[in-house]
Amino acid sequence: MPIVFQKTRGLTDNETHYCPGCTHGIIHRLVGEVLEELGVLDQAIGVAPVGCSVLAYNYFNCDMHEAAHGRAPAVATGIKRVRPENIVFTYQGDGDLASIGTAEIVHAAHRSENITTIFVNNAIYGMTGGQMAPTSLPGQRTTTSPYGRDPKQVGFPIRIAEMLATIPGATYVERVAVDTPGNVRKAKAAIKRAFETQIKGEGFAIVEVLSTCPTNWGMDAPTALNWLRENMIPYYPIGKYRDPAEEE
Repeated sequence: MPIVFQKTRGLTDNETHYCPGCTHGIIHRLVGEVLEELGVLDQAIGVAPVGCSVLAYNYFNCDMHEAAHGRAPAVATGIKRVRPENIVFTYQGDGDLASIGTAEIVHAAHRSENITTIFVNNAIYGMTGGQMAPTSLPGQRTTTSPYGRDPKQVGFPIRIAEMLATIPGATYVERVAVDTPGNVRKAKAAIKRAFETQIKGEGFAIVEVLSTCPTNWGMDAPTALNWLRENMIPYYPIGKYRDPAEEE
């Protein structure tokens, strides 16, 4: 009987630690599939910082490096400059990239470092207990904003894709979601395009992926997917923000 579907070689056989309904697993698979399909899996080096992605080295079937909280772009920069023949990527959450690591990602984009960043935005600090993140929505309740995020007190959520798209060195910027099969396919295409940007030596590429956190949102998985569609996508519109192919 012919094989019609199988696990990508880009992932290990380790059992996941992610909560039920978490869409990190989907994003992992997309990255693994893309690395395998592009034929660069054996050249790939991933960098994971602190947060829900901290154990990514257990799942991606390539060389991995651990970075301090928020410092993955700096570590990836060092690796890529020393080993330019390798395909270097960071896998970061919003509590990491959009908070303690904001300066790191902004300056990596300004320098147009030839790396790829997968940015998982679930609008909350997942691993550390559900605190308000820089991406938590106005009115969103978290353990540190039990009455809802008040922009007058703590400011508005950061739109990373829009911000980085204003930087000339940010070659490819796209925001996607993994809430439906159709959006999952679009997310894979964006991740593939981001890695192709690096392969071609075109500079910095980032894909922001809207993801769910059912545990810290206090929802079951189907409700969390609906909440993402109804609340996150209107505030964080999906689509391309920078693409050299469309600027030619």
